[in-house]
Amino acid sequence: MDRLQAMRIFARVAELGSFSRAAEQLQLPRPSVSNAVQELETRLRVRLFQRTTRKVSLTREGSAYLLQCQAVLREFDASEAMFQSAHNGPRGTIKVDLPERMATLTIIPALPDFLQQYPDLRVIVGASDRFADLVEGGIDCVVRVGQLNDSTLVARRLGEYPQCNYAAPSYIDTYGAPRTLDDLSRHFAVGYQTRHGRDADWEYVRDGQLHTLAVPSKVAVSSAQAYLACCQAGLGMIQVPCAGLVNEVQRGELVPVLHDFPPPPLPVAVLYPHGRHLAPRVRVFIDWVSALLTPNINPSSRPAPSTE
Repeated sequence: MDRLQAMRIFARVAELGSFSRAAEQLQLPRPSVSNAVQELETRLRVRLFQRTTRKVSLTREGSAYLLQCQAVLREFDASEAMFQSAHNGPRGTIKVDLPERMATLTIIPALPDFLQQYPDLRVIVGASDRFADLVEGGIDCVVRVGQLNDSTLVARRLGEYPQCNYAAPSYIDTYGAPRTLDDLSRHFAVGYQTRHGRDADWEYVRDGQLHTLAVPSKVAVSSAQAYLACCQAGLGMIQVPCAGLVNEVQRGELVPVLHDFPPPPLPVAVLYPHGRHLAPRVRVFIDWVSALLTPNINPSSRPAPSTE
């Protein structure tokens, strides 16, 4: 087997911690992946992985070799991409992951223009409100809305979405419109389950400080589309980016409430893995999606947390 291909196989097994997942991503038979790593170990005369029935982990020598492989592969991919892009324009497949409503309402409707501009590209779109694992999923980049906690990713920060509080007319008919923070004890929010399995707090900004409040809920969900649907059904109030609900407000399906206590803005960023050369096909998508989203995004100005 070609040495460069063997290095690529080894690096993918190391990143995923699995021969089977590496074979699946690389679209190779599992025995071919195992044989490639064994040939490397034989040629180098070192063991690169510790193998058990449950997991695969790098040895000390394997960790050192991985760094060298990644550097070689980055240089090779960069050289190929530079010449291919110069002569033919970006080509290949881009795998991205996007928040569901952003994908449905903003990015997918604009994709025809992007693909007309770059006809040799193919885009695989994952649309979910759960954070995807970029390495395990073989994902080139993601757009995330919310606080960034993953230091293993490179972030291009685009700014922030202003947020508003909303309720449905049917909810207001039943419970009235809250006007003060004290009113919230007699109201309900739609719970939004975080990836840690707990409902997110109700957040608001007062005097430039960020505060949180526990508001009762009768229902909790884990997707933005279900969150909105629950609010429209009168099951509780929600906090979401204002730009995404302009049509619903104009149609009278939702009503802004608690104007004096707005939620904090939500950071928006495009992320991609550290240590991975940004191929031209990925770079043009990131530039395009950044320009597409920027008109509805404010510069960063998130308030400081309250010290109360």
